[in-house]
Amino acid sequence: MKIKIAAIQMQSKDNLQVNLDHVAALLAQAAQQQVKLAVLPENFAMFAAGAQLTTAKQLPYIQRWLSEQARIHNLWIVAGSVPCRERPNGETVVNDKVRASCFVYNNQGELAGRYDKIHLFDAAIADQQAQYQESATFEAGNDVVVIKTPFANIGLSICYDVRFPQLYQALRDRGADVIVVPAAFTALTGQAHWQVLLRARAIETQCFIVGAGQSGQHSPTRTTWGHSQLIDAWGNVVAEQQQEGEGVVIAEYDLDEQQRIRQQMPLLSHRRLS
Repeated sequence: MKIKIAAIQMQSKDNLQVNLDHVAALLAQAAQQQVKLAVLPENFAMFAAGAQLTTAKQLPYIQRWLSEQARIHNLWIVAGSVPCRERPNGETVVNDKVRASCFVYNNQGELAGRYDKIHLFDAAIADQQAQYQESATFEAGNDVVVIKTPFANIGLSICYDVRFPQLYQALRDRGADVIVVPAAFTALTGQAHWQVLLRARAIETQCFIVGAGQSGQHSPTRTTWGHSQLIDAWGNVVAEQQQEGEGVVIAEYDLDEQQRIRQQMPLLSHRRLS
């Protein structure tokens, strides 16, 4: 079985409706090319410092909008990440923090699942922003999530998660065929590590990897790497957007080829350490 998957690359800024209008246009492009699954980047709806709580208040509207887009375009949508004030069990996140939540909608517009970013980006980077401290405003998630679809099992992760192979092995153990990585990698770390990490996760898990990134300048102190790409289970980069800015990156996912790779090199059965 073969289907088309799209990584949506964006240059989101500080206007919610403008960002959503851009998403709508990019999803329409994907649908016109018979894409079945579209992956949005991290912070697709709002990219602005200190806007987490105000954006979280708009979450019901954003969710209705995503549901409508999925239904209109007959697409499964992995909605990157948005700030969410509630934990999956309905409890409110404490200390005025939010979760970085990835919501998945099926092609009927129904909510199919949710993943909350587990690994938070607290790092000193030699760029214009210098210090990143996601834990100051975000609460980490705990759950490993795989979504069953008619065409593949989709493992969910977000950005900094990609540096932690244990999560990706856990996704593979839970049956993932495709793993998505919506991201907003800094220009500095992205140039050094983005593709290397994506290819490593693909090779280790024998999964099809979809890296959907933010790209370009979002504010005077924040620039992201972009280079959204799709990588097959052998580690081949099968599609990539190399230019800065927004775009739709599409590749064909071949489940039969993936199964052949897994049969010829059965990594799961060879694993000795856990």
